[in-house]
Amino acid sequence: MRERPGFVWAAPAAVFFALFGLVPIAVVVYLSGTSWNGLGTPQWVGTENWAALLDDSDFLPSLRTTALLTVGTWLVQTPLALLLGVWSAGAQRFRAVLSTVFFLPLLLSTAAIALVFVSLLDPNFGLAAQWGKYLGAPDGNFLGDPARALPTVIFVLAWQFVPFHTLLYQAATRQIPASLYEAAQLDGANTVRQFFAITLPQLRNTIVASSVMMLVGSVTYFESVLLLTNGGPGNETKVLPLHMYQEGFVAFDMGYASVLAVLLVIIGTVLSIVVVRATGYHRMASDREGL
Repeated sequence: MRERPGFVWAAPAAVFFALFGLVPIAVVVYLSGTSWNGLGTPQWVGTENWAALLDDSDFLPSLRTTALLTVGTWLVQTPLALLLGVWSAGAQRFRAVLSTVFFLPLLLSTAAIALVFVSLLDPNFGLAAQWGKYLGAPDGNFLGDPARALPTVIFVLAWQFVPFHTLLYQAATRQIPASLYEAAQLDGANTVRQFFAITLPQLRNTIVASSVMMLVGSVTYFESVLLLTNGGPGNETKVLPLHMYQEGFVAFDMGYASVLAVLLVIIGTVLSIVVVRATGYHRMASDREGL
């Protein structure tokens, strides 16, 4: 059988990406230069929508909140997912049962999780009313307090997405050759020393991949913030995707909302490139080379 060129095998994926990735982005870029309320024909206005960024009093605060959410999400989720992934890759007693229970959030939708936590964190009738005093909130008001709202959102997002990243670390940990740990034990290395000398270096590429998905994903968080706080109290949790939604589907200014959408694409792309370049991920080789 005659061997087919590589581009033939890649063609279906390339066409799919072009139709559902590049074409929508191109349409949004075009709409960012128009005045459109969602009905009728868009009217070309050039760079007026981009100039409107300078007069948008909510743009910089929402960008700042997005940055805080992104950094906070990474700082909370990465160590939790890493440690849980390494633990669940072992052979501890009841590990399989506990891992199954822990991974249940992966089966639930974002909207369902957000609505459940809205009920749990209700300061009048939820668990927060009884247990808030033990968590530094005597009034049980987690989502309505400016100082607690964003950390609470970060906690809910961690509860939802840590299991996914845990699966990544679990799979990667199980690929580490057992001979490395056997040699370390012969040299007298304890469990902590083995983790820092063997496990962590072997998981380097997984940490980078997980971080890229986590950081880029956190830039686009929308449903959870909308259902938990709707950007409140005030604008304390108003992130850029929520600002885009409000401009497009509440104020019906699709042109300006498209500007914010393009900015989100640029921010996500630049963020992923910076992480990849800074970590040398683009030059990575197999961790098992020579074994």
